[in-house]
Amino acid sequence: MNAEYEKNVGNNIRKIREEAKMTQDILATRLQLLGCDITRSAVAKIEVGQRHIYPDEIRLIKEILNTTFERIFYE
Repeated sequence: MNAEYEKNVGNNIRKIREEAKMTQDILATRLQLLGCDITRSAVAKIEVGQRHIYPDEIRLIKEILNTTFERIFYE
């Protein structure tokens, strides 16, 4: 992925998470409960485009935040 695209995806995740009134810590905890080995710090890095996001993480974030892939990738 290119850096600009990763920043946009991360920014979209941050906006969706904030709309859901969820903290980075809560999102990380819910991801951990579903089997993702991720920390709050890693969520923060994803949101600013400093860490790659894996397909399983994208799928679980979509479920946890009750959103669509379109909002994550294209909003």
